[in-house]
Amino acid sequence: MAKDKQHQLDIVTKPQFIDGSALKIPMLQILAEDGTIRKGAELPEMDKELALKIFDTMQFIRILDERMIAAQRQGRISFYLSSLGEEAASIGSAAALTDGDMIMGQYREQGALAFRGFTVEQFMNQLFSNERDLGKGRQMPVHYGCAELNFMTIASPLATQIPQATGYAYGQKMDKTGNCTICYFGEGAASEGDFHAALNMAAVYKVPAIFFCRNNGYAISTPSQGEQYAGDGIAPRGVAYGMKTIRVDGNDVFAVYQATQLARKLAVEENEPVLIEGMSYRMAGHSTSDDPTGYRTRDEENAWRAKDPVVRFQKWLQAQGWINEDEAQKNYDEKKAAVLAALKSAETVPVPHIDEIIEDVYDTPPPHLKQQLEALKAHIRKYPEAYPKTASRIDGGDK
Repeated sequence: MAKDKQHQLDIVTKPQFIDGSALKIPMLQILAEDGTIRKGAELPEMDKELALKIFDTMQFIRILDERMIAAQRQGRISFYLSSLGEEAASIGSAAALTDGDMIMGQYREQGALAFRGFTVEQFMNQLFSNERDLGKGRQMPVHYGCAELNFMTIASPLATQIPQATGYAYGQKMDKTGNCTICYFGEGAASEGDFHAALNMAAVYKVPAIFFCRNNGYAISTPSQGEQYAGDGIAPRGVAYGMKTIRVDGNDVFAVYQATQLARKLAVEENEPVLIEGMSYRMAGHSTSDDPTGYRTRDEENAWRAKDPVVRFQKWLQAQGWINEDEAQKNYDEKKAAVLAALKSAETVPVPHIDEIIEDVYDTPPPHLKQQLEALKAHIRKYPEAYPKTASRIDGGDK
């Protein structure tokens, strides 16, 4: 066959159209839905301590999500996004990283942050936007961030973290840090232009980045297959950009862990970016503002409950003799009590002082911001009943 030497292409003499069926990417699964290891699969190296830490984090996040959805329904917080059913994706992948690796999440990666050591008190302080919140109460709930744990602050605009991850990873490469950046996003975000620009740049410049797509079946209410894309999911897009790509069962913590381990090795040792597509299911609504009963059936949800990643992993742990039903329940009860106690405590902590609202942008706040702050204070003094958490602290209150 002749060659186009400039472009390194095979030459044909008759038209050949390639469609989406030309590339079918399989899904790695190690832990079957019944908690047993699939025949022919090899477990990644994971000792008892790490396995129990992963399970402990999964339990904590499951409880946190359930309790905070309830708190939002009670009017105690304004908004919440859960990761119910997707815990293995974020926690299993975070377990395969080093503490020096940067994490850039979308808004369902609380599991990765908890695995790194973010405490229940820190979660609650952010959710209640009180004066102990690391973000000083300036973000919506679930928009976590922690410089100490190398977890970049969550941003609301969809997919903005993806090109940022490429740029950050490029800096890691230039500085020879020996670390990588992992960037999480949903399959809906992969429809944004930011996704395509980021992956192309990452592949061209060979940056140490792992792009982890949580394909949970829905972009809010839009089903993935047939309405978000006509092709074989998100994974083939990585191949199209010349990137190492793998698809895994996102509810299988072993598949996620092993794929991320190998992806990190490629990223750090060979400066090869990697795209991982984790196939999962969003068991809750998109957020507390969403009612999924309007666009999917109970039968569909029940079918995926049988694939619950927490239950699946617990079955395997019990088969190893590393935990039993009573121990798992005791751990669950203790975590539930800790979450409820932290919730009650955090909602009594005052909000940040109003003077802080103009800090942290300029070294010294300029006159126009000071004028705006005084105008805001005058407004609050005029309508104190509308601002009960702030009004009492304006004049002579503690800062």
